[in-house]
Amino acid sequence: MHVTATENAPAGLKTPEPSRLTLPIILIAQFVTPMAIAGTAIALPKISGDLGAQPTALQWVVNGFNVAFAVGVLAWGTLSDRIGYRRAFTLGAALFSVGSILSAVAPSLAVLDAARILAGIGAAAILTGASSMLSNVFEGAARTQAFALFGTINGLGLALGPTISGILVAGVGWRGVFLVQAAVLALAAAGSRVLPDSALAAETTKQTDRSAQRTPILDLSLLRNREFLAMCLVPVAGSIGFVTLLTYLPSALSGIKSMSPGTAGLTMLAMTIPVLIAPTAVAKLVNSSRSVNVGTVVYASLAALILGNIGVLLLSETRSVGWVLVPMVLLGLGFGLPIGLIDGHALAVVPAERTGTAAGLLNFFRIGSEAVFVAGYAFALSTFVGRQLSGTAAEDTAAGQPGHPEVYRSAFETTVYALIGLIVALTIAILLVRGKNARTTQES
Repeated sequence: MHVTATENAPAGLKTPEPSRLTLPIILIAQFVTPMAIAGTAIALPKISGDLGAQPTALQWVVNGFNVAFAVGVLAWGTLSDRIGYRRAFTLGAALFSVGSILSAVAPSLAVLDAARILAGIGAAAILTGASSMLSNVFEGAARTQAFALFGTINGLGLALGPTISGILVAGVGWRGVFLVQAAVLALAAAGSRVLPDSALAAETTKQTDRSAQRTPILDLSLLRNREFLAMCLVPVAGSIGFVTLLTYLPSALSGIKSMSPGTAGLTMLAMTIPVLIAPTAVAKLVNSSRSVNVGTVVYASLAALILGNIGVLLLSETRSVGWVLVPMVLLGLGFGLPIGLIDGHALAVVPAERTGTAAGLLNFFRIGSEAVFVAGYAFALSTFVGRQLSGTAAEDTAAGQPGHPEVYRSAFETTVYALIGLIVALTIAILLVRGKNARTTQES
């Protein structure tokens, strides 16, 4: 059964019409969000040189944005259902832009941390408003294609964030990174006037004003929908099996193979290129083939994540790095195949007037799990290294410095085995949650 937002809409309400600029404006703004997540860390050495190297304050340049982003999507989800998705998107772009300007002129780490939190709140509104607008203004094949592009842009920003930020840091300094982000988001905020007004959400809210006022900001009732819950769990698997390794595999290539940063970056293309290609290819298959549906793509992606993580265990100081290239491609496919598709499907199986809340929950699972498991991976790896080394040697090895490849490999293998166990457990959970629902709610 093919479900669209229109089918879930209350009777008598019309879906707003998208303009030609709807996708470009949304996608340009959305590209900056994952780039800010993945790319800011590369500027930390330069930031510490200018503003100081207090470890906690410096780390919150990254963590402050991520935590505000993860928590913010929950609040903006329910709020956007009340005020409209275009307004949420516009406010988010403005807040992100202001936060980035304040980041660029920050005289201290404390001010920079506060500015990154403000930008994270804005990023949450952008993501929630953008995905909700796409869900409500596109239908059928156009909707699938729109979410495929949305997923591609998210993957592109995540994959290219470190590279683009590194170029900007080298060319215009770390403050220039934030100024570029501010300029892009300011343009998106200005251009949002041509975006379709979310009349569907606004009118529904007027009709159900009393119940809307009783709806809490943290509304978990949508998780009773088994298909929606299953779609929320899929990006968690991607966080465990892909985002952790996207973040730390370059350190493993350095610590185990003594690979230079430039060579490691080129090697990582084996993981990132599939992320850029897969969403659009999947959208075409789903639109053209009855045998390919959401369930097919989800289970293929989970299998690819499991096999890819098993394959990277071949990384060692004695083998050629060529042994892990195919597993890295599988990791990229595991993450890239469901991007966008599950967003569109998840928002299609809930009432249209609650797509903002649904988008908030879905992205809380996605962003929150990324923050938790990336931090957990680093903690586990450093703990396992610390069992064999101590002092400066342990710190340098855990950071990926060459010198003790056998120690890093042992810690890396133990950590990856834990990742594999988590993905397998999550796969079983998704199978159980979907259950009989899978046959009746898949998007075909």
